Amino acid sequence: MFKSVLVANRGEIARRVFRTARAMGIRTIAVYSEADAESLHVREADEAVLLGPAPARESYLDAKKVLAAAKATGAEAIHPGYGFLSENAEFAEAVMKAGVVWIGPPPAAIRAMGLKDAAKKLMDDAGVPVTPGYLGEDQSLERLTSEAGKVGYPVLIKAVAGGGGKGMKRVDRPEDFADALASAQREAKAAFNNDLVLIEKYVTRPRHIEVQVFGDSHGQVVHLFERDCSLQRRHQKVIEEAPAPGMDEKTRQAVTDAAIKAARAVNYVGAGTVEFIADASEGLHGDRIWFMEMNTRLQVEHPVTEAITGQDLVEWQFRIAAGQPLPLKQSEITATGWAMEARLYAEDPARGFLPSIGPLDHFRLPDGDEIRVDTGVEEGGEVSQYYDPMIAKLIVHGEDRDSAAAYLADVCREVEVWPVRTNAAFLARCLDHPDFVEGEVDTGFIPARLDQLVPEGSSSDARVAALALAAEDASAHLGLPGDGDRLSPWQATPDGLYGFRLNAPAFTTHRVEVNGETVTGRARPFLPGEWRWLVEHEGRIEEVAVLHEQVVLSEHRAIGFVRSGEGVVLFDEGLAVEIREDEITGHGGAEAQASGSLTAPMPGKIVAVQARAGAKVAKGAPLLVMEAMKMEHAMTAPFDGVVAELPVKSGQQVTEGTLLARVEPV
Repeated sequence: MFKSVLVANRGEIARRVFRTARAMGIRTIAVYSEADAESLHVREADEAVLLGPAPARESYLDAKKVLAAAKATGAEAIHPGYGFLSENAEFAEAVMKAGVVWIGPPPAAIRAMGLKDAAKKLMDDAGVPVTPGYLGEDQSLERLTSEAGKVGYPVLIKAVAGGGGKGMKRVDRPEDFADALASAQREAKAAFNNDLVLIEKYVTRPRHIEVQVFGDSHGQVVHLFERDCSLQRRHQKVIEEAPAPGMDEKTRQAVTDAAIKAARAVNYVGAGTVEFIADASEGLHGDRIWFMEMNTRLQVEHPVTEAITGQDLVEWQFRIAAGQPLPLKQSEITATGWAMEARLYAEDPARGFLPSIGPLDHFRLPDGDEIRVDTGVEEGGEVSQYYDPMIAKLIVHGEDRDSAAAYLADVCREVEVWPVRTNAAFLARCLDHPDFVEGEVDTGFIPARLDQLVPEGSSSDARVAALALAAEDASAHLGLPGDGDRLSPWQATPDGLYGFRLNAPAFTTHRVEVNGETVTGRARPFLPGEWRWLVEHEGRIEEVAVLHEQVVLSEHRAIGFVRSGEGVVLFDEGLAVEIREDEITGHGGAEAQASGSLTAPMPGKIVAVQARAGAKVAKGAPLLVMEAMKMEHAMTAPFDGVVAELPVKSGQQVTEGTLLARVEPV
């Protein structure tokens, strides 16, 4: 076994590999960019090497710099993690040529599976069922349009070098094909430096089923069962689980046999994931599951497989890379219970899931039995514009699917992050949804229920608590241990005695803003000197107790809170609710709707301008496309009108708040 390992990655990925390395007594070496100099993975490593500036292309994706770091530190092995250089065959060859152990599959296997069109041809030849589509070399618009018509709409455009949903577009109508193709090619070129695409038949009720496989250098290949990754948004996985709901043993045998056949076809060694698309219109059946692609690396969602099998997949990678045989035979690999993983993203569902960047002034994730949290950030850290917006993975294990889903929903509701926005409440709603609980999942689950999963406005309980907090100048008086007497009616303030009367339970009226919505109500002290209030709001009267760091409602449900500038932030069911008294704190969406001005929500690059100044546009018409945090974001007209200003051009870098376009009503 090698004695040291350099992890050519960052964040939770590097920390995950380090955890196993430490347990095995292997020295750990980190690499980092200037943006990550103070990050957790750097501090936890035995040694760390600066690669370069923040952009990944100048640091984590620079193979020469990574190899130089390995040489300088005497690293005996390199683990690429997942993402960045993990599926780069040239990098793998360079590592091996340098005499360093490569913890990954052979370069030939990476190449065979790296291009989706070639991989599908190879699988077809090997007898693995593949999705109908076009895999040809002719990439002209005319040929691709023609082939899409032959396949039949809806179709899926996919980057041949793609992954993670980048360079992937669903097209429902022939007239939309050209624009979707151009967007897919731009994303593919930016992410993989390869704009070649293929066309696939889009399955209308698709399930995303994948199988974890391992091979060793002694010719053995095994599987560690399947995972279901169907809950997706924009082709990005949101919630993963193992095993797959509704999977009977006959179908499981068919899909795992196909996965092993795929791995053997390329003489696979190490950890890999064979991904399939299943037509779930009539349940799961082995003859309606087709090969989609193979990821020649460890997957983000590998913890759910570890949870049901009790195996450390990174340890398996280490042992196989060291030349050892597979730790277990197929008959010795068993699965117990049910595991689920939710990806906690720094994004704002209320604003169309725009990524959220900035400091993590408050960052608390739940812990407990059967909860695993994988994260690369901490309180006081920062979510950078340069990398993926996923900030944590929340993983649970239960006896069955129902208990795992309920447990994970509770975990998501306990998330407290500010001022960066997260999708925690959205995740909890997904897990609680009756259709998800019944196992009625497919890749269209989220888009079809978006109005239920991202409801408008704030919860009524949050508003009640907000009024209680605002009633006594929350930013000055709440959350101070031992200062309960400051709520005494005898406590004078510039505003007097808060409406206190000796002979009457005087209410005071307050106006607060909850996530952009103005709310009014009345509140009064319940008992002098105690942190208890009676709050009247929308015809309801609630008893609310305000403790050091929580608001406890009358039904004994606790809501955490923290101060933020001039106000307070409540954490209600995974949702961060910002409250400021007598002040409107807009988040841009409502203002943009009223004024017609569209501004950059974060730093990014303009990749396409689709309108012109002076042109008439309808509500929802595309104006421009901005690329930020590895994804494209379409900016559309907020209402029918005329484009009054369009001051940006394609290729331009913009900062947060830059005016991108302004539409005036006609």
